[in-house]
Amino acid sequence: MRLTTKGRYAVTAMLDLALHAQNGPVSLADISERQGISLSYLEQLFAKLRRGSLVTSVRGPGGGYQLSRGMEAIKVAQVIDAVNESVDATRCQGQGDCHSGDTCLTHNLWCDLSQRIHEFLSGISLADLVKRNDVQQVALLQDIRRGPAESDKIRASAVE
Repeated sequence: MRLTTKGRYAVTAMLDLALHAQNGPVSLADISERQGISLSYLEQLFAKLRRGSLVTSVRGPGGGYQLSRGMEAIKVAQVIDAVNESVDATRCQGQGDCHSGDTCLTHNLWCDLSQRIHEFLSGISLADLVKRNDVQQVALLQDIRRGPAESDKIRASAVE
């Protein structure tokens, strides 16, 4: 199965944004620091996420990005699709030329698997991920590393 760094980073950045949404717009520099993703790469991803209507930008002091709608309405598959990524289990990228230019014996099996993975990711929202205890624990550890003010904000939102 193939999901490149672009898709993984987009989902990670959007989850970070959802986790910190209660504090207002989130800067890409903050996401970059917490997640270890380069700022220039995040800028490219967020341009695509903005075009995909998943985020909006806020200019000026205290600006950054925010989700364009509630986190329960944003599915993981939408994030991956917005950055022009696909979840593809075939070797031929779904083209059907996997066996010396022809379709291989298992082509349809891998296409079906790709479709099921997309359906699975279409059933998971950012809100579903934010509610997970393991996600909350990792976010708390990331924010503790940044300082007490950040960890207090995350801890308060986890209680709500």
